[in-house]
Amino acid sequence: MTRVIGIDPGTKSFDFFGLDDEKVILDLSIPTKEIASDPESVTDLLKTSNPELIIGPSGYGIPIKKISAITRRDIFLMSLRRNDDNRSILGMRRFIETLKEHNLPVYVIPGVIHLPTVPAFRKVNRIDMGTPDKLCSCALAVRDQAVSSGIDYDRTSFILLEVGFAHTAAIAVDSGRVVDGIGGSSGGIGFLSMGAIDGELAYLLDRFGKEFIISQGARSITGSKVAPEDLAMHDDARSALIEGAVKNVLALTAALAPEEVLISGRLSRIPEIGTELMERLDMVAPVRSLKGFSGAKIAKESAQGGAVIADGLLHGRYAGIVEAMMIKEAYGTVLDYVPPISEG
Repeated sequence: MTRVIGIDPGTKSFDFFGLDDEKVILDLSIPTKEIASDPESVTDLLKTSNPELIIGPSGYGIPIKKISAITRRDIFLMSLRRNDDNRSILGMRRFIETLKEHNLPVYVIPGVIHLPTVPAFRKVNRIDMGTPDKLCSCALAVRDQAVSSGIDYDRTSFILLEVGFAHTAAIAVDSGRVVDGIGGSSGGIGFLSMGAIDGELAYLLDRFGKEFIISQGARSITGSKVAPEDLAMHDDARSALIEGAVKNVLALTAALAPEEVLISGRLSRIPEIGTELMERLDMVAPVRSLKGFSGAKIAKESAQGGAVIADGLLHGRYAGIVEAMMIKEAYGTVLDYVPPISEG
């Protein structure tokens, strides 16, 4: 039996999900702004839960490492924030540094680009092929399909589409292994995130901050700060979000003919958006929503998936998922496949 916690460091909220074997011991969401202003407030919560292993915020990811061993270079590789960008809105660095100061069994994990199961040629000129939180959602999806279909973890085959509050991303899984991915900054437009942009536009914009990236999404098309639930009333914004998500999935069919398309994320639960996505993606494969743990009421899929990975790393009941996904074999950095970049 294992006692573990997964943390999802979202743009809108940080979610915490804990398991003692299969019993849910923590199911909580805290606004990101509260975490950013007072990261110390979380440490007592984590200590009280008495976990053996915690999957913590990992940004863009590094190969598995205990947070107490994290270096300044690791923090740069996870945050990819330039020294001249002082308006990073998520406060991830500060939270990681706070966790590092406390004697907690927190580990950071890789993103999709670090996995040996993704061919090198698909990584060329890429950084964001799916961040660690998306990899966590993917681990939950492997569990879901295996349980739903009564198959082994290494027989699973699907494309996971996650439409979150900020980003839209998709990951392709074949035989339980991630083989390709499109991250929130390299694919279709998100609710807040601008997604991939034209190279000529990037040239004209020159240097811009991360805050800009997370302010030019579908919501910006409406001309106001609408709530996700109101996006359906704005035709161009809704169409941009949905069609971008569909294109993500269709692009990944170049690498995989999936058995299923699984949908997750905050915006996928909005009826008008979820229904249209399912209708448009039905041409690819049967489509359904990702199922999490039956006892989960609050924490998002990525926090639940983080607990799955934590359990697997402790050789618990989900060790087969970690083994099939080859998470322990992750290597390299997110900058290994791009032209030389100045760090800082």
